[in-house]
Amino acid sequence: MKLLIVLATITALCAGSAIPIVPGDNSHYVEGESRYIWMPDGEGKPHLVDLHEPADERAIARNGANNQYWLFTRQNPNNAQVIVNGNANSIRNSNYRANRGLKVIVHGWNSNGNSQMNPLITSAFLAVQDVNVIVVDWRSLANSNYITASNGVPGIGQHLGNFLVWLINTGGGNWNNVHLVGFSLGAHVVGNAGRQAGGRPARVTGLDPAGPGWGGNSNALNRNAGQYVEAIHTDGGRLGIFDRIADGDFYPNGGRSPQPGCSNSDCSHGRAPDLFASSVRTNHFVGRQCSNIQQAQNNQCSGSALNMGNGVISKRGNGIFGLRTGSSWPF
Repeated sequence: MKLLIVLATITALCAGSAIPIVPGDNSHYVEGESRYIWMPDGEGKPHLVDLHEPADERAIARNGANNQYWLFTRQNPNNAQVIVNGNANSIRNSNYRANRGLKVIVHGWNSNGNSQMNPLITSAFLAVQDVNVIVVDWRSLANSNYITASNGVPGIGQHLGNFLVWLINTGGGNWNNVHLVGFSLGAHVVGNAGRQAGGRPARVTGLDPAGPGWGGNSNALNRNAGQYVEAIHTDGGRLGIFDRIADGDFYPNGGRSPQPGCSNSDCSHGRAPDLFASSVRTNHFVGRQCSNIQQAQNNQCSGSALNMGNGVISKRGNGIFGLRTGSSWPF
């Protein structure tokens, strides 16, 4: 019996340390056990990540001070104006207007302010609303190894939260019109930012919040980040968290890989920004409330309806919601 236990342990350790060969294929991945996982960069290209790689503490120490804040409005939809934290003239000399809503977009690992999710979501917001859109570029840390970037997320978020407090105190604005949106690690960045700002942002949206290293993590996105917090899960249990973490948790097509039109985990993870951008433009994704997470996973939800991603916040916004989507853009 002891021999069998030893052999079983060795087999499990070997399986957990096995290096996956097919780029983007995370079917091997077991949360909390696997050492390697494929993760996409900002353009969707898969990279093999070693979850045991040591963090660069020096890079983490420099983190949030290097954040850049790029403003886009209908007056400058394609050319960013840089708002410099602490420099009031950078607000006065920009197209920022206090009477507009404020949308803040935060990218994930191995990405930057020009990565494809940012113009996709920015253009969607500006197409339907006259708002201030700020894209947060935290590439100096995001382009470190995954463990370094992940460990630096709280600091990035705290600096962002302080920036938003300064921006509204200096340039004007209304917290009831502030919406923070973050993808993957960026979802945990906006979670920390919202808590740093005292939970005042009206809406915080996590787009498939990063999973590896974040299950049970007190720094993860949670309900204290804003007045209403939602999470859109598309690759739960692999690149994204599957468990409920928000006021409203949406599980398109069961919330796991493969999403319609996808053949691997990387694609499913990237579906969340695509679905969100589409929801901003058309507000047509209607979730049905579920009795439990198993109903959501099995697409068996039939409760009250709530629009995903950009719908009106109401008392019905708390709970688990399932829905089906199309397989290709535009959804």
